[in-house]
Amino acid sequence: MAIKLMDEANDDDPILSVVNLIDIFLVIIAALLITIVQNPLINPFSQKDVTVIVDAGKPSMEMIIKKGETIEHYKASGEIGAGDGQKAGVAYRMQDGSMIYVPEDKD
Repeated sequence: MAIKLMDEANDDDPILSVVNLIDIFLVIIAALLITIVQNPLINPFSQKDVTVIVDAGKPSMEMIIKKGETIEHYKASGEIGAGDGQKAGVAYRMQDGSMIYVPEDKD
């Protein structure tokens, strides 16, 4: 009979529900930390330079560039660029899909 009373006391203990909530929060925090470490843009420990292009080739295209600790965000305006410049070389697309840039001689 004493064992039955001990089990009933544990069922009514409010601390057990708090312990369960703490366990749930620890699992959520661990999942968020894993997500942060795997994402190269928001990982504070990564020293790699990262460029992310969203909606490539569309008028709503965006570029996010991370160099060290600085993050730059560029958004396309949808307009075609124009300006003065000089021909710098020629780019060739190879049969395997790769691109080769050949600089032009300055002679």
